[in-house]
Amino acid sequence: MVIMRGMVIDMDAAKLQTVAQVKGFLEGTHDIALKIPKAEQYGFIEGVLKRFGYSRLSRCDKGVVLRYLKRMTGLSRQQVTRLVERYGKSGRVSKKYSTPKNGYCRRFNLTDMILLAEMDTLHGTLSGPATKKLMERAFLILNDTRFERLASISVSHLYNLRADRAYQDERRHWTKTHPTRVPIGQRRTPQPDGVPGYIRIDSVHQGDQDGMKGVYHINAVDCVTQFQLVATCERISEAYLLPVIQQLLDQFPFIILGFHADNGSEYINYKVARLLEKLRIEFTKSRPRHSNDNALVEFKNGAVVRKYLGYTHIPQRFARKVNAFCTDFLNPYVNFHRSCFFPETITDTKGKERKKDRYEHMMTPFEKLKSLPDATLYLKPGITFEQLDAESHQG
Repeated sequence: MVIMRGMVIDMDAAKLQTVAQVKGFLEGTHDIALKIPKAEQYGFIEGVLKRFGYSRLSRCDKGVVLRYLKRMTGLSRQQVTRLVERYGKSGRVSKKYSTPKNGYCRRFNLTDMILLAEMDTLHGTLSGPATKKLMERAFLILNDTRFERLASISVSHLYNLRADRAYQDERRHWTKTHPTRVPIGQRRTPQPDGVPGYIRIDSVHQGDQDGMKGVYHINAVDCVTQFQLVATCERISEAYLLPVIQQLLDQFPFIILGFHADNGSEYINYKVARLLEKLRIEFTKSRPRHSNDNALVEFKNGAVVRKYLGYTHIPQRFARKVNAFCTDFLNPYVNFHRSCFFPETITDTKGKERKKDRYEHMMTPFEKLKSLPDATLYLKPGITFEQLDAESHQG
């Protein structure tokens, strides 16, 4: 049997009866990958050597046969040569290694390993010397003859027994992981249906240095308009994070309808849930094994947060100043002046959806918001497009 570019082909190698046929076979299959299964290689080599009478061949013909064996088995030239030499001495090609006839006897058997595992289970796997002392006492003081061999074990070899497969099988008990169900948020993606107000949120850490934590950036992006707000806090504990989340929700010019986060505990907790419930905001979280659920904000983490705030460590004492920079400069620039692609979804004849970025669809998040049908209906009370237009022309 040989393998050719992913295909399995049956071939009767016994039909090659002469060295000339073998030579023609090698020339005709130069670009084809051939390989005998590993379990059949020794028998195949022995059969070829017998069929061609290898010892009686000329030096040139022997080279052809060796090339043939190398091609068919995938072994190196040195390996094939050693196996041929072994065939010349014994008339057989077989594995040279085997169980030694006069090998060392194992002093500690399976019963001893199970006994050691039971001892460790009872005493909580103490150190090697402490465990050895327990087994000595069991034999010498309590007269438990089961520990006769283990009482004289060295501490170093005791650790060898603990690493043995039999010991491990006795100690390990495999159980399925029981998922912890947290009744906070729904596991699904936001479904805005072209309506702004469904934001995705994520945290970005500004690095550690000399054991000191840096600031944390909270990045929130609207699904439809890509309207983005970044805020900074010292830590992501509830005392610092909740005011920042409230600040972000207040700064969006449109009504917030949905809040989507990954499964980080800084967001999936009851205090955040109560805040969103109070504001009547839908709370959703990413599904397992669906990495695209929060892909939009993950992309913005790199394209905006890392691009303008970098990767360098920023000490936590500068959190207020960085937050002021984001509020006064970064957020207005990103939403009123920085253009984004808004992909067009194209459905082919097979029903498969493809997204295509067109230059003519490129606009700022604010322009995207204004272009929505009945856009004024989505604005918060007291906010008008005249105010937002004036803000967009500042600076």
